[in-house]
Amino acid sequence: MEITTRLEFDAGHRIPDHKSQCRNLHGHRYAIEITLSGDIIQAEHASENGMVMDFADVKRIARETIVDRWDHAFLVFKHDTAVLDFLNSLPNHKTVVFPTIPTAENMAAEAFRLLKAQYRDTFGNQLKLVRVRLYETPNSWTDAFDND
Repeated sequence: MEITTRLEFDAGHRIPDHKSQCRNLHGHRYAIEITLSGDIIQAEHASENGMVMDFADVKRIARETIVDRWDHAFLVFKHDTAVLDFLNSLPNHKTVVFPTIPTAENMAAEAFRLLKAQYRDTFGNQLKLVRVRLYETPNSWTDAFDND
């Protein structure tokens, strides 16, 4: 069985070497979908009985791990020193330094990496993070899967 939940956040970024507009500072209304697989929990009197995982818990973990950290932040590549210097000059600016260029593909891969360790099988139902889908626009998205 698979379950999916969706959250949204706003963030800025730039793609330093892009041949077009994306080399400029800009932002997006991102949507992130988290898909988990597992067996349906059969635990009488447990709150999660009949579920793969409680959607409230799926969302809480995604918010704490990704959304709250990236929302209304500027995601900047660690080697984009001109932008880093500028952002560091702004008092109390919310900046997230990214290990890679913050393309939608790299953001989805990073979200998957961060979330994979957070979704744990606590009921013996083979819970597993299957996919992170990141929408950069309503019509453009990328899917990240496990590398294993």
